[in-house]
Amino acid sequence: MKILLIEDEPRLASIIQRDLGAEGYQVSVAMDGNTGLQMAMKIDPALIILDVMLPGMNGIEVCRNLRKADSQAPVLMLTALGTTDNIVVGLDSGADDYMVKPFSLEELNARIRTLTRRRNGGKPVSTLQVADLVINQDERSVRRGGAVIELTATEYRLIEFLVKNRNRMMSRIEILEHVWDIDFNMGTNVVDVYINYLRKKLDKDHDVKLIHTVVGMGYILKEPAQ
Repeated sequence: MKILLIEDEPRLASIIQRDLGAEGYQVSVAMDGNTGLQMAMKIDPALIILDVMLPGMNGIEVCRNLRKADSQAPVLMLTALGTTDNIVVGLDSGADDYMVKPFSLEELNARIRTLTRRRNGGKPVSTLQVADLVINQDERSVRRGGAVIELTATEYRLIEFLVKNRNRMMSRIEILEHVWDIDFNMGTNVVDVYINYLRKKLDKDHDVKLIHTVVGMGYILKEPAQ
């Protein structure tokens, strides 16, 4: 799920981006209001985390402009100003929720889950993500870099299994047992064949390769180094 963070404090932005990335979110960062507004209109994020005190255009104006442009993305405002008047102004500008600094990352994650459930009619979207590879488990669809990847049912089960077990070496036997769910002749190379299919569809046209061979042992889907 794509999240846009508009925050001008580099250290806080880095902490939030790292934490949400570990939760499986794809986080883009803007350091000022004008850039944030432009990015919001371009990438159409599923949620926007918006600081109020920003250089250029402040967060209140960013939010008002988003709503004028008919953006439906939930907006979670962040501010050091926690008075009732400030909260009311933020919500009246079109924000969906409001958090006062300092806050815990646990609370931030809880607010994000609540807002995304609300946007999807109370049902959370079930997604898996590694780098720019996103699996929507509700739709059983796969995208990389925003482009839809057409997979067969078996290829989908295989990539879903590898992503769920990211950064873990999976033996061919483990893959056979969990993806095919039947006893194959262990001499078959069906796993290698389907890994090759996935590499051609998911890795071939990308500089960052996700699927790696562990020689003599099996395969691993690795998170790229930051």
